[in-house]
Amino acid sequence: MSLCYIIPICVLNAQQLIDLGFVDFYIDLGAEQLLAATKDNEKIAVEIKTFLAPSTISEFHTAVGQFINYRIALEDDDPDRTLYLAIPLDIYKRFFKYSFIQRVIERNQIPLLVYDTEKEEISQWIK
Repeated sequence: MSLCYIIPICVLNAQQLIDLGFVDFYIDLGAEQLLAATKDNEKIAVEIKTFLAPSTISEFHTAVGQFINYRIALEDDDPDRTLYLAIPLDIYKRFFKYSFIQRVIERNQIPLLVYDTEKEEISQWIK
Protein backbone atom coordinates (compact mmCIF):
# COMPACT_ATOMS: atom_id res chain seq x y z
CA MET A 1 0.00 0.00 0.00
CA SER A 2 1.31 3.46 -0.75
CA LEU A 3 0.39 6.89 0.50
CA CYS A 4 0.81 9.91 -1.74
CA TYR A 5 1.21 13.28 -0.09
CA ILE A 6 0.74 16.68 -1.68
CA ILE A 7 4.49 16.71 -2.11
CA PRO A 8 5.71 14.86 -5.21
CA ILE A 9 6.77 11.61 -3.53
CA CYS A 10 4.81 8.44 -2.94
CA VAL A 11 5.46 6.74 0.36
CA LEU A 12 5.83 2.99 0.03
CA ASN A 13 6.34 2.22 3.70
CA ALA A 14 6.48 4.64 6.62
CA GLN A 15 8.71 2.40 8.71
CA GLN A 16 11.78 0.61 7.49
CA LEU A 17 13.43 -2.30 9.26
CA ILE A 18 17.16 -2.56 8.77
CA ASP A 19 18.73 -5.72 10.23
CA LEU A 20 22.41 -5.23 11.02
CA GLY A 21 22.83 -8.71 12.43
CA PHE A 22 23.53 -7.53 15.96
CA VAL A 23 20.80 -4.90 16.20
CA ASP A 24 17.71 -3.93 14.19
CA PHE A 25 17.00 -0.34 13.19
CA TYR A 26 13.29 0.37 13.23
CA ILE A 27 13.45 3.81 11.74
CA ASP A 28 10.20 5.47 12.69
CA LEU A 29 10.58 8.30 15.14
CA GLY A 30 7.10 9.82 15.22
CA ALA A 31 7.26 13.27 13.62
CA GLU A 32 10.82 12.55 12.58
CA GLN A 33 11.02 9.41 10.52
CA LEU A 34 12.56 7.65 7.60
CA LEU A 35 10.27 7.24 4.60
CA ALA A 36 10.89 4.93 1.69
CA ALA A 37 9.53 6.36 -1.54
CA THR A 38 10.08 6.90 -5.23
CA LYS A 39 10.89 10.18 -6.97
CA ASP A 40 11.00 10.21 -10.76
CA ASN A 41 11.48 6.40 -10.75
CA GLU A 42 14.44 6.75 -8.34
CA LYS A 43 14.21 4.74 -5.13
CA ILE A 44 14.76 7.10 -2.22
CA ALA A 45 14.58 7.13 1.55
CA VAL A 46 13.95 10.35 3.44
CA GLU A 47 15.08 11.01 7.00
CA ILE A 48 12.73 13.78 8.14
CA LYS A 49 14.01 16.18 10.79
CA THR A 50 12.01 18.98 12.40
CA PHE A 51 14.77 20.81 14.31
CA LEU A 52 12.34 21.67 17.13
CA ALA A 53 14.79 21.31 20.04
CA PRO A 54 16.25 24.47 21.59
CA SER A 55 19.77 23.81 20.25
CA THR A 56 19.89 23.80 16.46
CA ILE A 57 23.54 22.72 16.42
CA SER A 58 22.75 19.73 18.66
CA GLU A 59 19.87 18.79 16.37
CA PHE A 60 22.25 19.12 13.42
CA HIS A 61 24.85 16.84 15.05
CA THR A 62 22.16 14.24 15.76
CA ALA A 63 20.72 14.50 12.25
CA VAL A 64 24.11 14.08 10.56
CA GLY A 65 25.05 11.14 12.80
CA GLN A 66 21.74 9.38 12.19
CA PHE A 67 21.95 10.09 8.48
CA ILE A 68 25.41 8.53 8.21
CA ASN A 69 24.33 5.45 10.21
CA TYR A 70 21.17 4.99 8.14
CA ARG A 71 23.02 5.44 4.85
CA ILE A 72 25.60 2.81 5.81
CA ALA A 73 22.82 0.43 6.93
CA LEU A 74 20.91 1.00 3.67
CA GLU A 75 24.02 0.13 1.64
CA ASP A 76 23.57 -3.49 2.74
CA ASP A 77 19.79 -3.61 3.14
CA ASP A 78 18.65 -1.61 0.09
CA PRO A 79 21.68 -0.45 -1.94
CA ASP A 80 19.63 1.01 -4.81
CA ARG A 81 17.90 3.52 -2.51
CA THR A 82 19.30 7.07 -2.16
CA LEU A 83 18.93 8.60 1.30
CA TYR A 84 17.91 12.26 1.67
CA LEU A 85 17.87 14.43 4.79
CA ALA A 86 14.65 16.44 4.95
CA ILE A 87 14.83 19.78 6.75
CA PRO A 88 12.36 22.65 7.21
CA LEU A 89 12.73 25.64 4.88
CA ASP A 90 13.12 28.13 7.73
CA ILE A 91 16.00 26.09 9.22
CA TYR A 92 17.59 25.80 5.79
CA LYS A 93 17.47 29.58 5.28
CA ARG A 94 18.56 30.45 8.82
CA PHE A 95 21.06 27.74 9.73
CA PHE A 96 22.27 25.94 6.61
CA LYS A 97 23.66 29.19 5.18
CA TYR A 98 26.75 28.99 7.42
CA SER A 99 29.91 27.83 5.67
CA PHE A 100 30.72 25.25 8.37
CA ILE A 101 27.28 23.62 7.98
CA GLN A 102 27.64 23.67 4.19
CA ARG A 103 31.07 22.01 4.44
CA VAL A 104 29.70 19.25 6.66
CA ILE A 105 26.87 18.60 4.17
CA GLU A 106 29.27 18.63 1.18
CA ARG A 107 31.98 16.46 2.76
CA ASN A 108 29.46 13.87 3.92
CA GLN A 109 27.63 14.05 0.56
CA ILE A 110 24.23 14.50 2.19
CA PRO A 111 21.41 15.14 -0.30
CA LEU A 112 18.81 17.53 1.13
CA LEU A 113 15.08 17.74 0.73
CA VAL A 114 13.92 21.17 1.93
CA TYR A 115 10.26 21.28 2.89
CA ASP A 116 7.95 24.21 3.59
CA THR A 117 5.94 23.50 6.73
CA GLU A 118 3.40 26.23 6.03
CA LYS A 119 2.66 25.28 2.41
CA GLU A 120 3.14 21.57 3.20
CA GLU A 121 5.26 21.05 0.10
CA ILE A 122 8.81 20.38 -0.96
CA SER A 123 10.72 23.56 -1.73
CA GLN A 124 13.98 22.10 -3.05
CA TRP A 125 15.77 18.86 -3.79
CA ILE A 126 19.52 19.41 -3.35
CA LYS A 127 21.81 16.55 -4.38
